[in-house]
Amino acid sequence: MPPRDQTTPRRDGGAARPKGAYRVEALAKGLRILGLFSEQRPAMKLTDIVGETGLPMPTAFRMAATLAAEGFLEQLPDGAYRPAPKVLTLGFSALRSLDLVQLAEGPLRRLAGATGQTTNLGVLSGDHVLYLVRLHNNDLVTANIQVGSRLPAVRTSMGKLLLAFLDDAPERVLTGESFAGTGGPNALASPAELRPALAEIRERGWALQDEELAYGLRSVAGPVRDASGVVVAAVNVAVPATEFSTARLLEEIWPLVERTCAEITMLLGGR
Repeated sequence: MPPRDQTTPRRDGGAARPKGAYRVEALAKGLRILGLFSEQRPAMKLTDIVGETGLPMPTAFRMAATLAAEGFLEQLPDGAYRPAPKVLTLGFSALRSLDLVQLAEGPLRRLAGATGQTTNLGVLSGDHVLYLVRLHNNDLVTANIQVGSRLPAVRTSMGKLLLAFLDDAPERVLTGESFAGTGGPNALASPAELRPALAEIRERGWALQDEELAYGLRSVAGPVRDASGVVVAAVNVAVPATEFSTARLLEEIWPLVERTCAEITMLLGGR
């Protein structure tokens, strides 16, 4: 029996296109070259790449040179190529996204149990915070925040902390819409207000949200770092403002958040 033609349906209701119609051959060739490297074969000469891929020598040379120019390969003194730090970072990022939630779950549950409050794990997604884990205390009345929710980074403790530790200037991910919409009574209204707050967060190592996201809600957040020391996520505990002053939040809750962040950081290979 001949193989069935695999197609991808079109949204406009027209005839389906074969999946191969969307294939970019030049990109596929470059990815094929990157896929040749392994622990057993950390470097390859151009002739080896040609032999493994079947590409013509001029094509293999152009592909390798392009990957090197883009930072994905580097050429050794003997002419061989090996993966450059950029491709290794890409791989570590993928592993981190797969492992982060699983590794953090135990420490986060212990934090939620110790505080009796809502505990969250989030990462930066543009100018928003993406919630990866949320262990909810039913006594805390907030908006419908759940795993997968995205909230304005400038209005949350996790978001402000992650913005503060960006390698690039936070202004690069913020837009005019970043401060729009309804927030709490203490919401920051402009980059001019945010800038000194981020500098203070970087210096002290934690971020506070004091009724900036919503009335009656406070939270404190700390950083989670990877093996290279880069801040890759944040943990926070959210509490009702009627029960926790900022002083009580920092005195009773922050040390537990800090310890949890350190534990998750160690699980990710950091210090």
